[in-house]
Amino acid sequence: MKIAFYDTHKFERPFFEKLNNEFHHEIIFLEPRLIPGTASLAKGCDCVCAFVNDKLTGDVLKELYSYGIKLIALRSAGYNHIDLAVARELGLKVVRVPEYSPYAVAEHAVALILSLNRKIHKAYNRVREENFSLNGLVGFDLHMKKVGVVGTGKIGKVFAKIMSGFGCEVLLYDKMPDSYFASTIKARYVTFEQLLAFSDIISLHVPLKMETKYLINESTIDLMKDDVMIINTGRGKLIDTKALVKGLKKKKIGYAGLDVYEEEEGIFFEDMSESGIDDDCLARLLTFPNVLITSHQAFLTEEAIQNIAFTTLKNITEFETNTTLTNEV
Repeated sequence: MKIAFYDTHKFERPFFEKLNNEFHHEIIFLEPRLIPGTASLAKGCDCVCAFVNDKLTGDVLKELYSYGIKLIALRSAGYNHIDLAVARELGLKVVRVPEYSPYAVAEHAVALILSLNRKIHKAYNRVREENFSLNGLVGFDLHMKKVGVVGTGKIGKVFAKIMSGFGCEVLLYDKMPDSYFASTIKARYVTFEQLLAFSDIISLHVPLKMETKYLINESTIDLMKDDVMIINTGRGKLIDTKALVKGLKKKKIGYAGLDVYEEEEGIFFEDMSESGIDDDCLARLLTFPNVLITSHQAFLTEEAIQNIAFTTLKNITEFETNTTLTNEV
């Protein structure tokens, strides 16, 4: 199949090129994101391959359909950036990568915790300026701290296991508890309110749905312990950023580690060093010394990208050969 590969990044192209030697598709790598003004670049192709910040609105899908596009292959697990109702109306098939490496995301969440706690980012910059003072770098032992894990899917479970290994008391919340899993790591399921009230560290691992949007807001922040650490490697809109800023200003929130941001589109994955960012909330977050932000890189391991590339190309091949679509949305 001929594939219009939107929002191409240097880190992923070699993986797709190498694996495509097995699948033999014709891939047209495009740097622009898929938005209304760039949909026409897919003319002459059979399939569109989209990333997390592409905008697959109803109008974009209709335009793609008019060009003869038959398949939308998402190289991501999430699919809240596509209008599925319009896709079904048009008869466009949509496939995704439901999982790539739960270890990659879970381990990045742990990296954020350790960096924030032990002030690694501050120490790194300080030493490079030949300042070897330890003032302001005091952290705390993770051992025996209460860690709340919101969502115990594959990523949440890996994260919970790691934190259990540190000797933490792990509190779990999920609408579908897995009691057997909890018993294997000596963790326990609690209510969401209990998790908020007792956790020293709260890490978010739930998908973005109507009921999880702004799961962390002014009301839920008020229920948390003082000086709590909040980690988000899930979806940006799980957190109301304005409420987060308010909590940081009041020192209710002691630390925030974010790999996602609710308005990251057009900012994350881009070099904004010359133009600057025109986002007041993000700019304000960047002023806090106890906030660590990474640019949606939690998935970025060799193993994860390899899995994303393989599953994406396999999904497309299944469509081309009229095989059952294993990962249809």
